[in-house]
Amino acid sequence: MKFLFKKAAIILIGSSLLAIGINFFLAPYHVLDGGVIGIGLIANYLWGMEAGLAIIICSIPIFTIAWFHYRYYFYNSLHGLLISSLFIDLFNGLRLHHLALDPALSSMIGGVFVGGGIGFMLRHGTSTGGTDLLAQMIADLLKINVGAVIFVIDLVVILLGGYLFSTQTLLLSAVTILCVAAVTMLCTAHPSLREAN
Repeated sequence: MKFLFKKAAIILIGSSLLAIGINFFLAPYHVLDGGVIGIGLIANYLWGMEAGLAIIICSIPIFTIAWFHYRYYFYNSLHGLLISSLFIDLFNGLRLHHLALDPALSSMIGGVFVGGGIGFMLRHGTSTGGTDLLAQMIADLLKINVGAVIFVIDLVVILLGGYLFSTQTLLLSAVTILCVAAVTMLCTAHPSLREAN
């Protein structure tokens, strides 16, 4: 029971950071994150669809494959996916009260929040699924580095965003995914490495 409460608290904290980063810092300037979250934001910006709902819909094929071939990843990611998507939509009202920051600064801060949320969950053995889950499956299938797969997926999404919206969206989104990657790596760094420094 203690384990379940701890895991629930981790998912709630990580999802809150993620939702704040997206709604308070990225969405007001039509900035994208990479991967499935980015696709959800594209659906939101283009058609007004709830981003969290779009993320869940886009994740259904990924989780279906995981159910049959990567059951461990399925169980460790499903709760994170559902709760983070719910929080993204619940925190949608933050967009109306965002700080009037320089878009580049807002993109960086948003990336720190999103990376912090994702990294916090990954560090404690859970995730939001989506790109991480897809990248793991592709990496296992093709025998290549999972980080390289995530980078390619993120790059495709922000290039699509640049094509659909503007060069500014592309550049700001590139800043965001670099910040997300850096903070995620810091959060998931091995404890012994941090103690050695």
